[in-house]
Amino acid sequence: MAIGSGIHCYRGHLLVLSPSSIHRHCCLHLRAPFPSSFSFPVHLSSPVRGRRSPRGLRCFSRAISRRGGEPRSGLSSSCDFYGGEGSGKDDFLVVNFYKFVFIEDPQAEVSNHLSFLQGRDIHGRIYVNEQGINAQYSGPENDAMSYVDWLKEDPRFSDILVQTSPALSGHAFPRLKLRYKPSLVQLEGGISHLPLLKPTMRATPLTPSEWRERLQTRNNVDKSAHETDSSVSNRKSLLLDVRNGYEWDIGHFQGAERPNVDCFRTTSFGLSEQEIDTSDPLIGIDKAKTDILMYCTGGIRCDVYSTILRQKGFHNLYTLSGGVSNYLKSEGPTAWVGNLFVFDSRLSLPPSTYKPGEDAEESAQRISERSLLARCYVCESQLLDFRHRNCANIDCNRLYLSCSSCVKELRGCCCSDCTNAPRLRPVITGHQRYQKWHIYRDSSLCERSSNL
Repeated sequence: MAIGSGIHCYRGHLLVLSPSSIHRHCCLHLRAPFPSSFSFPVHLSSPVRGRRSPRGLRCFSRAISRRGGEPRSGLSSSCDFYGGEGSGKDDFLVVNFYKFVFIEDPQAEVSNHLSFLQGRDIHGRIYVNEQGINAQYSGPENDAMSYVDWLKEDPRFSDILVQTSPALSGHAFPRLKLRYKPSLVQLEGGISHLPLLKPTMRATPLTPSEWRERLQTRNNVDKSAHETDSSVSNRKSLLLDVRNGYEWDIGHFQGAERPNVDCFRTTSFGLSEQEIDTSDPLIGIDKAKTDILMYCTGGIRCDVYSTILRQKGFHNLYTLSGGVSNYLKSEGPTAWVGNLFVFDSRLSLPPSTYKPGEDAEESAQRISERSLLARCYVCESQLLDFRHRNCANIDCNRLYLSCSSCVKELRGCCCSDCTNAPRLRPVITGHQRYQKWHIYRDSSLCERSSNL
């Protein structure tokens, strides 16, 4: 890779690179040198506390594509470290919210949001379309919450339920993706045809305290205890985990069956045409007399899927408002076992992240049920670390749990077949995440070149 000498930017610092130093460090994968006329702000502060190891030196454009609002890669008036460079003045937060509401001109909405976020240190996924908005992002507290305050000034979004959690190692997302997207949630066949804007077609939301009461009543009925609320307890109920199987593996509500899917996109609960399907918990139930209690991480998957079940004739649908994260913040770990899987760089969060402290009885109960959780995908041994890893075979990339012995033996792969794959990434240790494939590919090319 040919890289010209000169001044470059790394983690907010100026680097003066000579041709010899460039040759030694070519595998850092600088995209291109800055032209002599290029100017950019230089931050002289020290790197952000807790910053992860570099994923390569890159400059990202803050110019916005007019055709979809997605940031484009390239040179710009600022140079950012991949992963975010934060101000260092605020604690970082991860913010989640969504809202189903009619947006007449979603492209214009995207442009307005992009304009507001210019100059603010926000990374994440923010999707907008005619049915509403779905956002998960990270940033310093001031920037993260200023976006929420700005959004709530719009009457359409004034009542959104906003959830926050700490990001102790800086940004939890690599970059900002704010754009129009046809589906706010990925599901086979899309969701644009679903009546998401009609509250009566979605499940009835239950507050965390109402959800806790329902679970307690349900457990009491299962144990043939005294019935405290005949209007509820005389009915049958089913606890439906509308997530992926690998999410269940590190944490779930007591009594919930493991979902038989590894991608929500292919979820088919209640859609089977077969009279007997052991993988579908909704097969054979009385649609008119069974209460279906649905939960997911933040609530949006349940809201979406409940409209499908409503169209299939299921009458008594209830969702946990704000999902598990909202429940843990309000009620703590009561009736919850294990950790909560999240779709950002943190991957696994203990309940104490949302509500520090728990009483001794609840703690002992959770520990006693840990044997049901965190099993190595390969050898099924019990794990103490409730955290997934990706298969080193990039063409597999399975998200799975593994013990250290199996990681070493299979070179970071999920099975022996993957160890012979043509595109293998190096074994990673600890809580690191894999970088983009081209970084490993280019590093390999550099290594081969140096050996010639």
